[in-house]
Amino acid sequence: MEPLQLYPLKFEPIYQYRIWGGRRFSKLMEKPLPKNDPIGEAWILSDRNDHPSKVTNGKLKGKTISELFKLAPKQLMGKLADKFKKFPLLLKFLDCQQVLSVQVHPSDNLKKYIPKGENGKTEAWVVLETGKDATIYAGLKSGTTKQKIEADLDKNRVADDLASFKPKVGDSVLIEAGTVHTLGDVVVFEVQENSDVTYRLYDWDRIDEKTGEPRDLQVKEALACIDFAKTEIGPVTTVVKTRKPELHEMVIENEHFSLCRITSECPFMVGKEASPRVLVCIEGKGEVESKDEFYYLAKGDVMMLPATVGACPFVPKGEVIMLELSLPETF
Repeated sequence: MEPLQLYPLKFEPIYQYRIWGGRRFSKLMEKPLPKNDPIGEAWILSDRNDHPSKVTNGKLKGKTISELFKLAPKQLMGKLADKFKKFPLLLKFLDCQQVLSVQVHPSDNLKKYIPKGENGKTEAWVVLETGKDATIYAGLKSGTTKQKIEADLDKNRVADDLASFKPKVGDSVLIEAGTVHTLGDVVVFEVQENSDVTYRLYDWDRIDEKTGEPRDLQVKEALACIDFAKTEIGPVTTVVKTRKPELHEMVIENEHFSLCRITSECPFMVGKEASPRVLVCIEGKGEVESKDEFYYLAKGDVMMLPATVGACPFVPKGEVIMLELSLPETF
């Protein structure tokens, strides 16, 4: 059987109803929103069994990333093919019209609180849009104890225990597993480990209009997963790698993923030989050039550069702001 010939792959966003969502994706993404419902999440690259992303361009249109992982793991992942059984990141846009539940994700070492087939979850946000009530809650206030949280849960005053700040467009925040967090009145890009394990501590006493009931809480599990050392978390300080001809910043770098931001009107290189990369365009438009073919990318689009594509130029049409994600190559 002749091996698949991979190329820069675009994927269709998967919209998700959320009680706290809004309609602001209509300004960010080309795909029309479902009518009426508040849409809180757009899964733009997902290798989840229930919601696998589908290719929208070229000969592989309609194939899911899960199928490609099985058919062409070496071409897709290169030197990382033996490390992962599925793509290890889940990429989303979030439209947090209202504030999300106060929540926490377990770390990998808390096996008791991680369902079979899942893992812990560290995530990061890049702020794309803010409203007048924009707030990010990240970490506890210094000195907060489990006993104080339990007492404040009884009084519906858990927000008093959370550190918070007013975000601005371009801010980035790292939410490591074990960090209590939530956010509201913002649109963000989110990169996270490929996990769907979330424990809700508090949900602002609201009712889901679709069910007429409050959403389930997992207070016991959430309390068990909190890392009380994670306090007063603010925006990450980015590291400038180059200023000209493009502004190239390292935004987040940890053991799960690295996230760079490139701002430029001039052509610049993306991708890397023998390693997969993912591009997310958050402003502007342009084209990736690969093997004498051009692949269009505009605001709100995601594109995976399989390992066999390697490094290639991106040619902006005016100023573009691009996020480039990579996976660690040493473990």
